[in-house]
Amino acid sequence: MKKLLLIIVAFPNLVFCQFSIGHTTIIFNDPARTGGTGSGGGAGRQIQTEIYYPSATAGIDVPVSNGNFPVITFGHGFAMTWDAYQNVWEALVAKGYILAFPRTESSLFPSPVHADFGLDLAQVSNKMLALNSTAGSIFENKINGNAAIMGHSMGGGATFLAAANNSSIKTIVGLAPAETTPSAIAAAANVLVPTLIFSGSEDGVTPPVDNHIPMYDAVTGSCKYFISILGGAHCYFANTNFNCDFGESTSSPGISIQRAIQQQVLTDYLLPWFDFYLKEDCSGWTNFISPQTADSRIQVNNVCSNSVPPIPVITLGSNVLVSSITSNIQWYLNGNILTGESSATCPLTYGNGNYTVVNTSSPTCDATSAPYNYQNGTSGIDELGNIQFSIQPNPASKYFEIKSSSISQYEITIFSIEGKLICSAQNVTKIETSNWKKGIYMVKLNSNGKSSIKRLVIE
Repeated sequence: MKKLLLIIVAFPNLVFCQFSIGHTTIIFNDPARTGGTGSGGGAGRQIQTEIYYPSATAGIDVPVSNGNFPVITFGHGFAMTWDAYQNVWEALVAKGYILAFPRTESSLFPSPVHADFGLDLAQVSNKMLALNSTAGSIFENKINGNAAIMGHSMGGGATFLAAANNSSIKTIVGLAPAETTPSAIAAAANVLVPTLIFSGSEDGVTPPVDNHIPMYDAVTGSCKYFISILGGAHCYFANTNFNCDFGESTSSPGISIQRAIQQQVLTDYLLPWFDFYLKEDCSGWTNFISPQTADSRIQVNNVCSNSVPPIPVITLGSNVLVSSITSNIQWYLNGNILTGESSATCPLTYGNGNYTVVNTSSPTCDATSAPYNYQNGTSGIDELGNIQFSIQPNPASKYFEIKSSSISQYEITIFSIEGKLICSAQNVTKIETSNWKKGIYMVKLNSNGKSSIKRLVIE
């Protein structure tokens, strides 16, 4: 704690580039069923859903940040509510994910109906995707079309019920998933999407041998991973919760790690898994695989045929740029697609700037080249727009600062050179970059209807 306080004092304006968290409540409706939680959603079953999403400023019903984001629908555990999983939404939303938490089937009495909860998870996932094209929704044109279902304990088992024969989702994640009625283990045989299961080795609430492992074994998809957190618990995937913790106190005597450590393991592997499958970022797979061998906190089993496509390399030819990958590619200039340019060469008639080429051969992720900065005797496109601001230092390594004498209220958005949104924030002056990849980024400032773009180099 002392170290953290010293950092805050020394760098009071330093911001670790990530999204703020917005929150809204939507009551979805299934006219074919009854019951549920909430009111006002229409005739039929009410599915009150708490939604957390990336925003430029934290708050209730604030605008969604610039960009397009994947959706993750999350199922809570038995006798638990959505607010026990603040650790999950804070970790994921800050990195550009939308989290939707249905509040149904959370009571002790009457006991929850697992089949209904599985249907709720599947329907909320589909209804969230539909909001992208719903006029007037705060999520209109804000969802990238990729969705996952995830859950803990009972919600983890219901995730398998929701995912069986479900082609509208890209992946599922179970946190100590519990067997359900109808059987989640039986449903797992019909789960064809990539599956990631986290298990605490000392879980006595849903013992792995009876719950998590049979589900993993039953999955028939081409990629499945089982991560056992050594010394881990059942309830530690969530924050402190009386009902869960009380049950575990009588059943899991062998727990040997702290809650914070188990949650850190979860975040370390959950984020790159979702980056790969939901953001289609090839580096996510490397970040998921690479640490596993040396990580003494976990034991891993897997059956997976994933491979990432090779990264193209750009060289200069005669009045053209040449890609080392010759098929299934797309050219970009300054992050903007060059329509029709999908062959091995790209003419330089588009002018100066940063060219990239994307290998689109994989159905899972796109591999993007390093930018090739082409200049034909000019200064290039370093700045566009009419807001005067500077970036210092530039090139940067550990951080950079925004300086402007003409504006004080603004929104900043940062994109990679291939156009992927890195983060969005308001009125920040200093942004930490020590964990960013080396390369070129675009920094955009918006203020009072005006905008400007500058190029930032991270080295």
